[in-house]
Amino acid sequence: QVQLVESGGGLVQAGGSLRLSCEASGTFASISAMGWYRQAPGNEREFVAYLARGGNTIYADSVKGRFTVSGDNTKNTVHLQMNSLKPEDTAVYYCNADARPNYYSAYVNYWGKGTLVTVSS
Repeated sequence: QVQLVESGGGLVQAGGSLRLSCEASGTFASISAMGWYRQAPGNEREFVAYLARGGNTIYADSVKGRFTVSGDNTKNTVHLQMNSLKPEDTAVYYCNADARPNYYSAYVNYWGKGTLVTVSS
């Protein structure tokens, strides 16, 4: 089992910055990728950013140029630096990871419980 714990959410004014972090713990052989999704009230969960173990990154168009995803493979952590925040960035941000219990298993997708980011205008 893999546990993902997010931290760093909070209240910030428009134009400000926040840094989210997520740490994976538990019993697993490896993680192939980690990333972030978000869900605003009344909306579906949407993709935000992705970081592959090799360093490749993908961003949603809505956050390109403002958000940066980074990670530390040795610590099984992923971060999301969010700059120039807008009220429409307000959402619960969820950490996501693909991990496998052992080297003979397929990768399984895991979710954290989320951290709330509120951007005031």
